[in-house]
Amino acid sequence: MEVPATLGALGDIASFVLRLAGRAGLGKGPAYRIRLAVDELATNIVMHGYRGGDGRITVRGRSGPGRVQISLADSAPAFDPVEGCLPPAPGVPPERRRIGGLGIHLALTSVDEFSYVRRDGRNISTLTVNAEGTDPCPPRP
Repeated sequence: MEVPATLGALGDIASFVLRLAGRAGLGKGPAYRIRLAVDELATNIVMHGYRGGDGRITVRGRSGPGRVQISLADSAPAFDPVEGCLPPAPGVPPERRRIGGLGIHLALTSVDEFSYVRRDGRNISTLTVNAEGTDPCPPRP
């Protein structure tokens, strides 16, 4: 599916993700994890990638028994979510923490697999959740 890069399109994306999760037979937990992650990345595309300007998001999905894979593609400026992934800063008061990155951290740690590639002027993020998730955090370089 292709949607405008607007906050109003997030509901359509979430419905698409949840339909695939249902087809795959994911339980409430894994379905929530993939929806949360896709919603966070799509929101970032709208708010920070296109900065509220015109743009499109292409959403593709696959489901199989106990597994859902979603790809989000956009032509906003290059942005690798792994580079923006900030782990929580225990012991640091919220007002002293760097702004941004925590939502991406939550998104990437809620999926079982994540990949990013910049191809032909497009950001392509692919997220996968399995029925029995492992909840990994992507390694930082």
